[in-house]
Amino acid sequence: MAHLFKYITPDIKLCYQAQLSKMEVAFDSHMLVWFISGKTKIIQADQRFTFMAGDIFLIPRNLLATIIHYPVEGTPNKSVVMHLTPERLREFYADLDIRPKGTPTLKIRGFGKHPLLESCLASLIPYFEVQQPFPENIASLKITEAISILRTIDGDIDNVLANFEEPNRIDLADFMEKNHMFNMPLEKFSYLTGRSLTTFKRDFQRTYNMTPQRWLTQKRLESAHYQLAEKKKRPSEVYYETGFENLSHFSHAFKKRFGYSPTELIKHAPEG
Repeated sequence: MAHLFKYITPDIKLCYQAQLSKMEVAFDSHMLVWFISGKTKIIQADQRFTFMAGDIFLIPRNLLATIIHYPVEGTPNKSVVMHLTPERLREFYADLDIRPKGTPTLKIRGFGKHPLLESCLASLIPYFEVQQPFPENIASLKITEAISILRTIDGDIDNVLANFEEPNRIDLADFMEKNHMFNMPLEKFSYLTGRSLTTFKRDFQRTYNMTPQRWLTQKRLESAHYQLAEKKKRPSEVYYETGFENLSHFSHAFKKRFGYSPTELIKHAPEG
C-alpha cells in the first residue's frame, strides 16, 4: 500500500508512505511532526528544509509550503503527526495570562531529536495497534503534554501557539511574487492575503491586468525555465517545485509557452 494513515483520534495520526509523494499545504492547525523513517523536504517561499529519521519539527498554521516525502533505500516514509488545533490551544491557554507580542513570523521550527518531545511522541506508537476506540481523555493528556514540552524548550513558542488572529489584509503583489509556486486554490490565496475571493480577483486584475490562473501559469513556467537553464536542474525536480501536478502537463505547457520542451532546453543549454 503506497499511502496509509492510522488515526488514534482526528488530531493524532501515523503516516506511512512507501512511494515518492508531494503535497502543497497551508494547514488550519499547527502540525507537530516526528519522523520515524525516510526523508522529507519542505519548501517555503524563501527557505528549504530536509528532515531525516528522528527529526521533530512544527509547521505553523497558515504557512504555505510544499512537502515532498521520499522513501530511503526501500524504507518507507513514516511519521507521527499531532494537530494542535486553535480550539485545543484556546482551551489550553484559557487560564494563562499570555499575550502574544505582535504577529509571529511563519517559519518551520525544528527541534532535532529532542528527548522530551521524542519520548512524548514515541509513547503514542503502541496505541496505533489498539483496535478499540482510543480514550479521548488520554489523547487530550498527550496533546497537553506536547504543548507543555514545547513551552519548556522554546521560549518564543507562546507567540505562535497563543496567537489566534486571522490573516490581515496584506500587499497582494508582494505575497503572490513570493508564493506563486504553491498550487493552492484561489480561495486559499485570498484568505491568506486577508481578502474575500471576489475582492482578491478584483485586486489581482487591477494589479496584473490578467486573471490569477493565467498569471500563475506564466510565472511558474518562467521560474521553471530559470531553474532548468541556470540551475541545471532536471525536469523531474523542477515540475514538483514550481507548482505543476505532473511531468506530462508541465512539459506540454512549457513547450506551448517557449516553443521547445524542457528536455530540448537542457540539451542545447550552454555549459556553465
